Amino acid sequence: MSAHAMSLRQWALLLFASLALFLPGFATLPPVDRDEGRYIVSSQRMAATGDFVDIRYQDQPRYLQPAGIYWLQSLSARVFDSPAMDSVWAYRLPSLISALIAVLLTGFVSARFFGAKVGLAAGVLLATCLSLNFEARIAKTDATLLAAIVTAQAALMRLYLEQAPKRWLAVAFWAALGAGLMIKGPIILIVTGATIAALAAWDRKIRWLGALRPVWGPFIMLAIALPWYVAIGIHTDGAFFDRALGQSMMDKVGDSQQGHGGPPGYHLALFALMFWPASLIAVRAAQTAWRQRAEPAVRFLICWIVPTWIVFELVATKLPHYVLPTYPAIACLSALALHDATPVRGFVGRAALIAWSLVWLAATALLAGIGPAAFREFDLTVPAFGLALAAATAITALAALWFFWRRDISKTILALAVCGLIGAGGFFGFQAPNLTPFWLSPRIADLARASRPCDDSVLVTTPYTEPSLVFLYGRTRTQLTPSGEAAADATADVGVCAIALVGAEQQAAYLSRAAERGLTVRRLGDISGRNYSNGDDLTLTLYGQGADDGGE
Repeated sequence: MSAHAMSLRQWALLLFASLALFLPGFATLPPVDRDEGRYIVSSQRMAATGDFVDIRYQDQPRYLQPAGIYWLQSLSARVFDSPAMDSVWAYRLPSLISALIAVLLTGFVSARFFGAKVGLAAGVLLATCLSLNFEARIAKTDATLLAAIVTAQAALMRLYLEQAPKRWLAVAFWAALGAGLMIKGPIILIVTGATIAALAAWDRKIRWLGALRPVWGPFIMLAIALPWYVAIGIHTDGAFFDRALGQSMMDKVGDSQQGHGGPPGYHLALFALMFWPASLIAVRAAQTAWRQRAEPAVRFLICWIVPTWIVFELVATKLPHYVLPTYPAIACLSALALHDATPVRGFVGRAALIAWSLVWLAATALLAGIGPAAFREFDLTVPAFGLALAAATAITALAALWFFWRRDISKTILALAVCGLIGAGGFFGFQAPNLTPFWLSPRIADLARASRPCDDSVLVTTPYTEPSLVFLYGRTRTQLTPSGEAAADATADVGVCAIALVGAEQQAAYLSRAAERGLTVRRLGDISGRNYSNGDDLTLTLYGQGADDGGE
């Protein structure tokens, strides 16, 4: 075994730590609106219909990303949750597995070029990061895209650094690009292309690019992605490309979409939170990277991070997870910095470390307090366990800071891992699922199932039309309507088995239109809460048909 190879024990430790960090809340966290709900419903439809070309949310085209993630989610549901295919965890499995792949590959590439101890530390630091913890628990594209990107970048790094690299590395590189194109279109090309361009500009030579096998390599990528792109183009008469590339992707570059905008520096401002708790090491990592920039492996990591980060800072539409593809490289540099024996010299260097430590403590306080604050926001009693989690997060964070400043590498990594487990794991696994007013859809689905007159009753709903409700009550049994009048019409058209969920502001219109259609409706129950997708406080009434028992 190479001196730089991680031992079996280290691999097992990294895998165990990752699962411990990612699994709390994985199956108990309700489906999250709006993106996860839409992905799940679309994948559920694909699995049920067997149509693996077209992508639809209920009956509406969903032409935002390619079909790759829907294939993985629908396959997971069919294999692990057949025949019902109604368990949210089954659709999240591809994200969990992808997050594990990203962590393990980060550990592998770090160990290969910096040593086994750095590899283990890099993998653990990436596994702790808040952004990846969220994506590992959510049925979306980003964790799976990250796995494809890390695969491509790991192969590219070896092709760049190693003498006479093996041909299979080029195959892996182009295959990963093909997979990435099937997950989220050309995003993967931005990361790899920016890395290659930066390396070429820095080195002023491109001879090493021959190792990519540019003559035949791209055909591997095209063989993976092109068949579906051709099929969807024919099936939609080009509508997919107009929507996905013209309206979705290109519009994000020049204009912020759905209010998700921010100035340049947005991602940097959020970094302390999104890479938390490993963000503690960020300034030290930057100092080490600058000092060792002449080392080819460090140079590659810098070229992985900086141009990609700049691209996403310049794009008008911004969401915190957009810079996730840079986090494996940041984890590598952070682990290298922890093992860097060179002391920080000079007033500026030490002042930067002190200032950043204070920023990191502020981020920790915010994250530790968010659970108890959320319970107070909904006028709920803060659970004693929730307070204990907040206190434990703060204590372990202070321990990590203490060990970091004392340059105790092993204890710093352990404290950060425990801090991430308590902070993120406790929030996703315990606090978030118990914020009942926050989760309207599960309560609505439970009330509708308990009150429905028929086993196949259709739920007509307005104005609450979140995708999580569509999934939880049933894709084919949920009908979304834009107004109270439309809800009454849909109720009448469906027949006696229909039930209707109507908002307080739409009730008068619903009842008036129902009377015009000859419907007699009765109140079955009320649900109040906050729609976190738009911040609206809602009071919703479930109506059935027949004589009223005393309600309106």
